[in-house]
Amino acid sequence: MGDFLDILGSTALYATAVRLALPILFAALGEVFAERAGLVNVGLEGMMLAGAFAGVIGAHYTGSPWLGAICGMVAAIGIAAIQAGVSINLSGDQIVVGIALNLTVLGVTSFLARAIWEGGDVPKVDGFSAFSMPVLSGIPALGPIIFKQSILIYVALIAAFVSWWVLTRTSWGLRLRSCGEDPRASDSLGISVFAYRWKAMIICGALAGLGGVFLSLGQLFTFSDNMSGGRGYIALAVVIIARWSPLRALWAAFLFGACEALALRTQVTDINVPAELMLALPYVVTLIVYAGVVGRSRPPKSLGRGYSRG
Repeated sequence: MGDFLDILGSTALYATAVRLALPILFAALGEVFAERAGLVNVGLEGMMLAGAFAGVIGAHYTGSPWLGAICGMVAAIGIAAIQAGVSINLSGDQIVVGIALNLTVLGVTSFLARAIWEGGDVPKVDGFSAFSMPVLSGIPALGPIIFKQSILIYVALIAAFVSWWVLTRTSWGLRLRSCGEDPRASDSLGISVFAYRWKAMIICGALAGLGGVFLSLGQLFTFSDNMSGGRGYIALAVVIIARWSPLRALWAAFLFGACEALALRTQVTDINVPAELMLALPYVVTLIVYAGVVGRSRPPKSLGRGYSRG
């Protein structure tokens, strides 16, 4: 019991939780834009995986993690464009398209990794290492948790607040949300539903790509098969738990990150808890919180419904 309390009281646990929450937060922020516009983007997993792979490719051949991040975002936007073209313009089933893209990206990235590097042994690349911010990193407790992290942590925090401001305080955000509530009424007012949904999906792809970039260039500094590990699907649940709010997505993503960090740290202690149980903890907690919130959440009225001008 004492070891468990020591883990809960350590700043290292919460610093790890922040790092583990970051990919989910990026993907969840992107999904908020998509779902606010009326699109269910199940393809988050594929976008994150494409971002992680392209990020490593870019960093490997240019030597710059920033250019690698741009490559990762571009690759994820490409996947988002396919999703948008089929689900928006062709009125394809959004969930089926997303699952198909996830499976396709999983196979393509695994194949390309083996084609580029013999046996798929991807080398280490330069990435976004953690650094200490002057003065702020010395703040007791909070300093090691927030201010000794990769720069992408701060990018994610800024993105969360900017996303909230854009969606709730600008006319552009109001129009975007109207496309998710009543696209036909929006169309009658001269709002291009197709254009706004396309923009939302591109933003979603860019943010999900950044989540994948952090996995490869902010944590492991390399690429491995299926390294997204289901985080795209967790991000879908985070959006519902957060009730489609970018700011609430901060704590919802951190909750999953904290559970995963706790599971990892208990495995290297003498606490007599089955490893399989601890590995399942983040998903179990997410399901419990999801079950408690979903009945009280009100999604956009036209979420998941295709639209065609009649």
